[in-house]
Amino acid sequence: MGNPPNIVLLTSPDWQAYELLDSGGGKKLERFGPYILSRPEAQALWKPALPSSQWKQAHAVFHPTGGESGGVWEFLRPMPPEWEMDYKGLKFLASTSGSRHMGLFPEQANHWDWIENSVRSVKRPVKVLNLFGYTGLASLAAARAGANVTHVDASKKSINTGQHNQELTNLTTGSIRWLVDDAFKFVQRELRRGNVYDGFILDPPKFGRGPQGQVWEFFESLTSLLDGCRRLFSPQPLFLVLTAYAIRASCLSVYYLLQDMLADMVGTLETGELVLVERSAGRMLSTAIYTRWLAAK
Repeated sequence: MGNPPNIVLLTSPDWQAYELLDSGGGKKLERFGPYILSRPEAQALWKPALPSSQWKQAHAVFHPTGGESGGVWEFLRPMPPEWEMDYKGLKFLASTSGSRHMGLFPEQANHWDWIENSVRSVKRPVKVLNLFGYTGLASLAAARAGANVTHVDASKKSINTGQHNQELTNLTTGSIRWLVDDAFKFVQRELRRGNVYDGFILDPPKFGRGPQGQVWEFFESLTSLLDGCRRLFSPQPLFLVLTAYAIRASCLSVYYLLQDMLADMVGTLETGELVLVERSAGRMLSTAIYTRWLAAK
């Protein structure tokens, strides 16, 4: 019997512009910059630690109407539709337009630091492929460390926001190629072209559609996508990080899948959950599962 993996709970303690103020009753109370927001959180089964008077200080409350992100914002205090935020010099927009999602996932800051440190550590040119890249904060971190990044997302709106975030950050190192494309189809084309990458960042959704209506379903598509990424690795592989939200799976599922696929590559494989820590009671709110691999030095 092999040794079981060490399950690691990753926190992101270095935030100044973001706080999880409280959680409970199926909701979370957060501060994004100067604004306090209340959003649904199905995993917050416990009671809130703060009194209702503190929750009533929220600038806006998101009311779900069904589906993963469907719903409407109720604005209780004046606030703009979007505003600038900062994490260690990475600058980006937060927004209350369209859905409960804010344009960033604060729990992923640990990944941003890890990616940036991984790229800096090798002191050589590094090519990174970011699939399902959303608004690009992981891409910004990799590029700031000097990597050449290819950022792929099916949403033109997300790509536009990512490009704006790059301008806000005023990146002068590395480069980012922004592509509106289907992640799976792009990987297959890169294989035919003979291109390779040193690092991979993947944040696949539970379900999605590409720009031409291509269907993505996590459990049916993930193995084939990761197999393609494995074959795209350069002769000097550096890292792979995969995060998954809103799926009925353990981090062990992805851990053992990647353990199989990367069995001939020397490095360290880590798995666990991304968590946010409350300011109110110190409870940990799990938001996603992750697995990441780093090549041996």
